[in-house]
Amino acid sequence: MKVILRSDVENLGRLGDIVTVKSGYGRNYLLPQGLAMLVTPGNMKVFELEFKKLQERMNDIRSKADELAKRISGLIVTVLMRAGDNDKLYGSVTTSIIGHALAEQGIDIDRRRILLDAPIRTLGQHTVRVRLHADVIAEFIVNVASEEKLYDDTPDRTETEESTKELQEEHAE
Repeated sequence: MKVILRSDVENLGRLGDIVTVKSGYGRNYLLPQGLAMLVTPGNMKVFELEFKKLQERMNDIRSKADELAKRISGLIVTVLMRAGDNDKLYGSVTTSIIGHALAEQGIDIDRRRILLDAPIRTLGQHTVRVRLHADVIAEFIVNVASEEKLYDDTPDRTETEESTKELQEEHAE
């Protein structure tokens, strides 16, 4: 089945490309989503008229992705995780966790756009990439910190209980 792409489709082509796809993929995904139209003489004429509008829309999406990339580049996102000996995490930092951390800083990105080469399983700083557009990839730093180290400075529970008892005894006298 030959179709004309009405927008950029990952691993298939760009706006305006005429590509051959399996009929099920075209019929069940590309056509209903409005990502493509069948190649017919009538559709070719319609597409030529529609091409400028689609091109402007794609350029607008690209410019928004560029702006977001500028905001994200150089950003440091801190994620708190439980860690054991040798700075190894219990589990790993997933794209979902990174997405939530970005959302806390006011940047809403779908977790599927976050690209991890390998799971993050150690404490420290890690560079993470985000695909904002087919042509725009931004990088930022994820700082993985241990939850336990944050609480090491707080007094032990027994020390707190002892000091509370001492204060109560002083007030009782």
